[in-house]
Amino acid sequence: MKTALYQESADYILKRIPKRPQVAIILGSGLGKLADSIQNKVVIPYTEIPNFLLSTAPGHAGNLIGGTLGGKEVICMQGRFHYYEGYGMEQVTFPIRVFKLLGAEALFVSNAAGGINPKFKVGDLMVITDHINLLPNPLLGKNNPDFGVRFTDMTRTYDRELRNICRDMAEIHGIPLQYGVYLGNPGPTYETPAEYNYFKTIGADATGMSTVPEVIVARHCGLRVFGMSVITNEAYDFADDFENDGMDVIVAADAAADKMTLLFTEIIANLQ
Repeated sequence: MKTALYQESADYILKRIPKRPQVAIILGSGLGKLADSIQNKVVIPYTEIPNFLLSTAPGHAGNLIGGTLGGKEVICMQGRFHYYEGYGMEQVTFPIRVFKLLGAEALFVSNAAGGINPKFKVGDLMVITDHINLLPNPLLGKNNPDFGVRFTDMTRTYDRELRNICRDMAEIHGIPLQYGVYLGNPGPTYETPAEYNYFKTIGADATGMSTVPEVIVARHCGLRVFGMSVITNEAYDFADDFENDGMDVIVAADAAADKMTLLFTEIIANLQ
């Protein structure tokens, strides 16, 4: 995709928000509550932004919000785009390059995820330490040197300093944390028990249908990345009545959103 298309979107957004953001935030299913904590906010529906898509997934409001959080300027996606919605990877990750052009230096991503690790319970917050990608790589095709190099290193994808700040803030506020590997898969079907077991075997602690493509493009753009999953179902104890339900996921994510909002705010406030 040509840089001019990203720039067109960025130019429009800059006319609507008061200042360039330092931090970009993507809120997953049921996690839009964080947007309520943004101060001096400007709400821009995706439908008004040139080249932006529609977010069709339940629990995704479809707004871009500019304002202040933790004393810093932020730009926040209240709902994301997914591969399973029928969008190509360039479309799914389109906002990330726009954020880069806006001036963002860090990307905070959140998602609702199925807990594969048997130590995880519904409502747990998992700090993402690494990921496994089972989605198409968004950097396939011709490289755009305006944003990054052809071969992007992914050795230290999730910023260690930001994770350490999160750990310290969680201790201060008495919020328990889990840590683990997030596996991104295409969806939109929930996984079979055999697939959950396979994911566990290859090293995943939680799984969902987003996040990884955005993170890959963020690293291609040189952005620091912090990621957090809200565990919204336990995908390791398949009782006879076990069944995944999309609305249950949204409810569980909403219940944990206040804790995630507090931590995101504190990390951003301590961001150097």
